[in-house]
Amino acid sequence: MRPDDVIDRLRGGLVVSCQAYPGEPMRDPRTMAQVAASALRGGAAGIRVQGIADIRAVADLPVPVIGLWKDGEGDVFITPSLEHAIAVADAGADVVAIDGTRRPRADGLTLAETVRGLRERTDALIMADCGSVDDAIAAEQAGVDILGTTLSGYTGERTRTDGPDLELIRLIAERCALPIMAEGRIHTPAQAAAALSAGAASVCVGTAITHPASITSWFVTEIEGIRR
Repeated sequence: MRPDDVIDRLRGGLVVSCQAYPGEPMRDPRTMAQVAASALRGGAAGIRVQGIADIRAVADLPVPVIGLWKDGEGDVFITPSLEHAIAVADAGADVVAIDGTRRPRADGLTLAETVRGLRERTDALIMADCGSVDDAIAAEQAGVDILGTTLSGYTGERTRTDGPDLELIRLIAERCALPIMAEGRIHTPAQAAAALSAGAASVCVGTAITHPASITSWFVTEIEGIRR
């Protein structure tokens, strides 16, 4: 899929993040591929998956695939090194999602050096998972293609909001020219629409669509509140 086509196909659309945590019953590449295929039936414009095996399992889907590799115990664990990023691209991802913060990376490279190294090895687009406006500005200067709000509320620079960080979306839209993918704590269709209205080019939703344990717990919590 050509890079220009990827951006065009994602613009204004919903990306569904199909991920399961280690140790969960759904933590299996074939299961995640089936979840992704179901999301496509609902109209998903793209799919986001974690792990090399999962990326390979969905690489042939007829929509852009955003791949990442969560690894390590440190603060930077979303595709934390150039080696990880190259592996994600080689597995078939159209877009490589990497930690887009200004924090030290596992291999000692800067974000700009990571972007440059990935450009030399692949034609995949690069999405920077950011936690603040300053992250987004630095990521744009580093040469990425898409700015994500994925890490808002998780890096210590912004307070974690109950829903999507709409203010951050607006601030990034004011300061940056790259397309923004709203991601993080988007739990309802109304919140997804609000993210687009705030200036996002596309929206990524994971837990509220693809994580049964969390969805079930929301219902259980409400029911228990009534029973009390």
